[in-house]
Amino acid sequence: MRRLAIAVTVLCVMATAGGLGGAAAQDILPIAGRNGVKLGEPAPNFQLRDLNGRLMTLSDLRGKVVLLNFWATWCGPCRVEMPAMQELYRTLSRKDFEILAVSTDAQGVSVTRPFQQENHLTFPILHDADFRVGLTYGARSLPMTFMVDRQGVVRHQIFGARDWGASEAKQLVQMLMKS
Repeated sequence: MRRLAIAVTVLCVMATAGGLGGAAAQDILPIAGRNGVKLGEPAPNFQLRDLNGRLMTLSDLRGKVVLLNFWATWCGPCRVEMPAMQELYRTLSRKDFEILAVSTDAQGVSVTRPFQQENHLTFPILHDADFRVGLTYGARSLPMTFMVDRQGVVRHQIFGARDWGASEAKQLVQMLMKS
């Protein structure tokens, strides 16, 4: 969060000083002030690299329910919810369900790969080191999760860590899988 505030401040200072190729502050502030996605609207498409450098695109998962989780290795609540996310991932069919864990770690693979290996995570971990996708979605705190239905529409926005092994979480995913 502190990184985001600093980045917005730097962009605003650069814009007012003419440091963005003459861009004016009004050209920058609307981006920083966006509210992110709204429930019932299409999930913004994005393309990010996974731990192996492969590009993954949200639109490629159309037809599946997607649990889109923004997190970081330094985030305590994020670390706590990951094992339950793995258990949920293990129990549901890849034909119908996918998890995309979008890391906001600036260090990328150098910190996410050891975390992935230590926790035996098998779901895709993507990298959004400059937080562009996070800003698009309006992820202002970590962890933050968006549930995207089979048609690519954002159905739920979840602030904070959840016990993805709890019956309520499984029911939420299964309800989306039936729609």
